[in-house]
Amino acid sequence: MLLFNVTVIVEEASAAEWLEWMKETHIPQLMATESFVSHRLLKIVDSPNEGLSYSVQFIAEDQEKHQNYLDLHEQQFIGEMYAKYPNKLVTFSTLMEFVG
Repeated sequence: MLLFNVTVIVEEASAAEWLEWMKETHIPQLMATESFVSHRLLKIVDSPNEGLSYSVQFIAEDQEKHQNYLDLHEQQFIGEMYAKYPNKLVTFSTLMEFVG
């Protein structure tokens, strides 16, 4: 099992709208790709960054499922987020493997 973490730092003035969009639109569309079996959306409470920081975590069964997401969907989903919120957020992702 792999955990694909996307950290999003969004300006405070756009955070409420972004959060609603993530919950109602973006995450459901991403989960519909069937690349991941579950997800979590968390607010980072001790972020040193300006704005508000969130962690969006997706669980993939294996590397093949995660790679499928990267190959077929990632650019579209990231592009949609930056197009909807231009100059209002930054993202970075991390892939982690469960070890215990």
